[in-house]
Amino acid sequence: MSKRIRIDKLLAHMGLGTRSEIKKAVKQGKVTVDGKPVKDSGLIVDPDQAQVAYDGEIVVYRDVVYLMLNKPQGVISATEDGRERTVIDLLEPEDRLLEPFPVGRLDKDTVGLLLLTNDGQLAHELLSPRKHVAKTYEALVQGDVGETDVQAFAAGVTLDDGYAAMPAELHIVNREQKEGMVYSSISLTIMEGKFHQVKRMFEAVGKKVIALKRVSMGPLRLDETLAEGAYRELTEEEVALLRGHRQTNG
Repeated sequence: MSKRIRIDKLLAHMGLGTRSEIKKAVKQGKVTVDGKPVKDSGLIVDPDQAQVAYDGEIVVYRDVVYLMLNKPQGVISATEDGRERTVIDLLEPEDRLLEPFPVGRLDKDTVGLLLLTNDGQLAHELLSPRKHVAKTYEALVQGDVGETDVQAFAAGVTLDDGYAAMPAELHIVNREQKEGMVYSSISLTIMEGKFHQVKRMFEAVGKKVIALKRVSMGPLRLDETLAEGAYRELTEEEVALLRGHRQTNG
């Protein structure tokens, strides 16, 4: 589908200046389309077909952005907050231009995979309770997680407010003992995203989550090469996976 757009709007979207600054650049001959200087800053172009350049540099236009963030502790999953540092504060200025927002939320002290995008339709599909998008977490739990807990999670535990959680897949990775206390490393896949859900599920079986990390959401897996607080754009393959997941679960 054609995405025809004014040249000044295109360049402004890509962070190359205000409309008035771009109008001035056009007058100075700094903006070209297919190698020819633009005479009118209101010129309509199709960015998929035309080669736009600003001051000799080719401009690759995009109107959607998909970022994978390895969320660190201490930041909140919001676009803005008067008191707390947000995940948007971790982005470079150029990556904020298209106004991405977090898809869902991770608790302030939870780390791991967080998708940031301005694709509202995709975000809606991933968050819709009816879609039952799988989310996998790794956690360190205080307490001896055993087969009884695996079976309880598979049946669906009841949370503190009476909500019956959907069946979840719990795997015990290992257990270790420190200072007389047993700690269990686990992997847990849930199909919903209630407030503090993983922590509340373990509280329901008398255990306490000490550390929590999300490693996947639907078909998207956390890039383990990303340090906490680092992010990157999704690859075309990852975006295609998400879109394909949306269609097969629609």
